[in-house]
Amino acid sequence: MWRGNSPGGNPGAATEGTGGDLGGQGNWGLEDAPGLLVRASLPIMPAWPSPLASSALTLLLGALTSLFLWYCYRLGSQDMQALGAGSRAGSVSGGPRGCSETGRPSPGSSGEPREGPRAEGLVSRRLRAYARRYSWAGMGRVRRAAQGGPGPGGGPGVLGIQRPGLLFLPDLPSAPFVPRDAQRHDVELLESSFPAILRDFGAVSWDFSGTTPLPRGWSPPLAPGCYQLLLYQAGRCQPSNCRRCPGAYRALRGLRSFMSANTFGNAGFSVLLPGARLEGRCGPTNARVRCHLGLKIPPGCELVVGGEPQCWAEGHCLLVDDSFLNTVAHNGSPEDGPRVVFIVDLWHPNVAGAERQALDFVFAPDP
Repeated sequence: MWRGNSPGGNPGAATEGTGGDLGGQGNWGLEDAPGLLVRASLPIMPAWPSPLASSALTLLLGALTSLFLWYCYRLGSQDMQALGAGSRAGSVSGGPRGCSETGRPSPGSSGEPREGPRAEGLVSRRLRAYARRYSWAGMGRVRRAAQGGPGPGGGPGVLGIQRPGLLFLPDLPSAPFVPRDAQRHDVELLESSFPAILRDFGAVSWDFSGTTPLPRGWSPPLAPGCYQLLLYQAGRCQPSNCRRCPGAYRALRGLRSFMSANTFGNAGFSVLLPGARLEGRCGPTNARVRCHLGLKIPPGCELVVGGEPQCWAEGHCLLVDDSFLNTVAHNGSPEDGPRVVFIVDLWHPNVAGAERQALDFVFAPDP
């Protein structure tokens, strides 16, 4: 057996393993190696009373759970407060008048940004609620619009003739009339549905004399000689009118870009009697394009948007950006009969999908 030196340095003295811990000062020999290896393989753990560890872990998990539940409650209550404020203030887009002739804001403000900071603050709160629930991704333009970025919200628009009353989405291509190809699918679908939509109008039409009470479904006139029957009003379906106009309703259901889920969206028949005129109006936002399908277009009808004159044609669609100053008039004689168009609000083709989802949330109809 190999014998190591004793602590005293005496080479003759035999030394044995002390059996102490691995850090001890005892002497050991080769015969002690197996025991030392076994000891070295054992984990070095501090003594920890098992009941105490269990109690501390339980308290920690309970605290974290309480904190998480409190955070969820606070987040939900803030969202509901933001949305509730909108309900108390009424629709952020205005009153109940909904679909209009091109120029009248929908719903019924005067076309001027008179809502001011109140509406702007409500839009910002609802947008923050949306971002907390989903994401800020792709919300750059919407965020700038909610904060009153450059444009009609904070000054004149394009040459002072584009003045949306509520929401100006920056960096959208702006023109009074939008090319048909921008919404080719929806334009072709509406034009192919022209016979069915015209039949529906014949089923709900009346003499428009003004001497009899309004028939069921027709809205009070926006101005003398201007009547409308709405299938969708401020983002809400009107079930009774839709049942009376199955062809028109079927066409609306087939559209890809119908603005049907927020207060900017309307669809229905618009009637203008001879001598009637709607002048100097702007819509509520540049995020939509208003599609006019001509049903009955007598001579003498006039449409001017952003200073550019145009005219309807029966069976054909005209795409109008009604955030531009516009005028509608029927200068024909009483014998010519009313001018009738079917109006549908579509998304502007350059509004991205994420922006549409956010605006549907922010401007959702009140429950």
